[in-house]
Amino acid sequence: MEVPLASLGVNRLYSSGKTLELRFGEPTMTYHDKVQLTVIIIAPPDQVAEGDRIWKSHGSWMESTHHRTGEKALLTYNVSKGPEYSNPMDLNSAPTGNTCFVLTEIYESKAGVLDHFEQTMVWKDWPAASEWFGKCKVTFVPAASIINSLWP
Repeated sequence: MEVPLASLGVNRLYSSGKTLELRFGEPTMTYHDKVQLTVIIIAPPDQVAEGDRIWKSHGSWMESTHHRTGEKALLTYNVSKGPEYSNPMDLNSAPTGNTCFVLTEIYESKAGVLDHFEQTMVWKDWPAASEWFGKCKVTFVPAASIINSLWP
């Protein structure tokens, strides 16, 4: 006898290699009204290796120190890296030689960002990260409310 998964309350079925995950209940659809911290760093060629080192350290530190539940919960953490283009709207344009690092952290609420700032002061590589920021072009958006979101 076949039973439709929807009749069991399953709203999503995920498969990643050997793991099969069933999710029950209403789907989590968005990060709407959550709080996002974003940092964009444009590093000159001689600063890329230090950026790689800092983000590796940062990821390990974040994983071991940040809340996963409650009002301070870190919901998602990503660091991306790619070339800076002379025309960012044309991927066929010449690269500038610089590298863009983009950090995105999404928190349940502003309390998570405030907790992050408090904890940053004890991260062992904070002094090195601060020095590295000074050698790069940095845009920092510390606590923006997410106004449009599709899927987590």
